Amino acid sequence: MNYNGEVALVTGGSSGIGKATSLRLASEGARVAVGYLGDAEEDDAKAVVASIRDDGGQALAVQVDVTDPDGVDRCFAAVEDHWGPVQILINNAGISRDSLLLRMSEDAWSQVMKVNLDGVFHTSKRALRNMMRDRSGAIVNVSSVAGLNGNAGQCNYSASKAALVGLTRSLAAEAGGRGIRVNAVAPGLIRTQMTEEMPENWDENVVERTALGRPGEAEEVADAVCYLASPASSYITGVVLVIDGGLSVGL
Repeated sequence: MNYNGEVALVTGGSSGIGKATSLRLASEGARVAVGYLGDAEEDDAKAVVASIRDDGGQALAVQVDVTDPDGVDRCFAAVEDHWGPVQILINNAGISRDSLLLRMSEDAWSQVMKVNLDGVFHTSKRALRNMMRDRSGAIVNVSSVAGLNGNAGQCNYSASKAALVGLTRSLAAEAGGRGIRVNAVAPGLIRTQMTEEMPENWDENVVERTALGRPGEAEEVADAVCYLASPASSYITGVVLVIDGGLSVGL
């Protein structure tokens, strides 16, 4: 999976799956723009960049609020000024605001949709400008098994991640003729800061229903993301790769 200096942008790249993906891409020769939301994430993003540079790679920390089209444009412009067009886009930025639907606020619904779905619309649309011209590129969207199977207390999150599946497949059909591949991954229970904030003992129930009997690690998802973004998967597009340790088999 040698990227030969291709330019990659990872949204939500300062922690969890995004951090692991940024490190993995860089280890395979990509120049990685580590996207972060704001001041609270800046130090973490810079730490990822420092780690990549210490290992001899090339990296850049870039601020981006994926819900803001103008902010997305500024982010891409910054990367383009530094290295050139983004050739690999990893749409990883995401949030959860869990609650039963009857108790869910309008804000909890809309914020999750704005980040998890609208954000992918904004970044993908901006990336396609140059990808379409260059007749090449790869986009990988981070969905979730919650978007495939549903999950009580996560109607907003599950709906946003299910919508990503439709977006992924539709965009793959639209862009394939220009040599652009669009795929998605659907992780199950992965050890990240987001899952650590879930209610106590929540993960134990999920692990019991997982064939491999354990949570996944961010690095395991990153490996799959990087495969789908690489030349090694040059004939794969419109695919949603489930990475859940066998949770979906229905034990």
